[in-house]
Amino acid sequence: MPSWLPKGPQSSASHEKLTAESQMIIKNNKEVSPHTSQPDPDSILILTPLKNNAKHLARYFALLDKIRYPRSRISLAFLVSDSTDNTQQMLVESRQWYQEKAPAELRLKRFEIYRQDFFYSLPRNQRHLRTKQHERRSMMAKARNYLWTRALQNEQWVLWIDGDLEYYPPNIVRDLMVHDKDVIVPNCLVRRKTPQDRWKHSVYDRNAWQETPKSLKMISKLKEDDFLVEGYKSLKTHRKYLDGFSKNETIVPLDGVGGTFTLVKAHVHRSGVGFPAWLFQHQVETEGFAKLAKAHGFGVFGLPFYYIRHVVG
Repeated sequence: MPSWLPKGPQSSASHEKLTAESQMIIKNNKEVSPHTSQPDPDSILILTPLKNNAKHLARYFALLDKIRYPRSRISLAFLVSDSTDNTQQMLVESRQWYQEKAPAELRLKRFEIYRQDFFYSLPRNQRHLRTKQHERRSMMAKARNYLWTRALQNEQWVLWIDGDLEYYPPNIVRDLMVHDKDVIVPNCLVRRKTPQDRWKHSVYDRNAWQETPKSLKMISKLKEDDFLVEGYKSLKTHRKYLDGFSKNETIVPLDGVGGTFTLVKAHVHRSGVGFPAWLFQHQVETEGFAKLAKAHGFGVFGLPFYYIRHVVG
């Protein structure tokens, strides 16, 4: 078992030398999945695109191991893009542990790793600049599309999970599934210490929102190629975020979603709804996905009072 993985039941098998990375990346460049068979009931494919995520992987797998859902129904697929740290090698070690050495009850239905570099580099201090968001989010859309079009087989559900979440409830998969929505997201928060040494929580994922009369009026005045992005004081979109709903609004229709923890019925993707890398109704990537899903007649929903937590940054 790799030393950095969360401690748990260990196999008695001795550690074997890893094979070459190129042999451990599973069908890295295989063709887009042609599967059209009936979905495997209750099966779920967890998808996570990663870039330089090595420092968060131990927590990622620790949270994954706590999910209360049959491991035999869970498939896992990663896309590593433009990484310069140890992300890919750590995933290779993880796959070897979970699928070859771990006790049977910890093994997953599938564990796949893909590599596709887009040769896109953005200094970390520019990551959140408004002027960089169109190109950055478009590149993220390409990564998501590369991943789901190759990894999705006959699963009934697709779950997009960020690689750097700090916490989510162990029963979250069943809790989201029970609503039986095409697309559904929880409310992703972030916590920071106050000067008084207390924790303060605020909404992290401002990509989950609902249009309002004011936002629709603003949109009606936009040019066709105007790009909208949330979270900037210089751009007031007048949208309603998940912290803007009352206590009795436990599930609400949304017009935009993020990708921190997004549960999707697989038939949404199979119908051709992906993540626009181009402007669709002034949005790209996950928010564009929500707009595109709604244009296809699918329902998009959020849970304002069901919380998960993202790391700061």
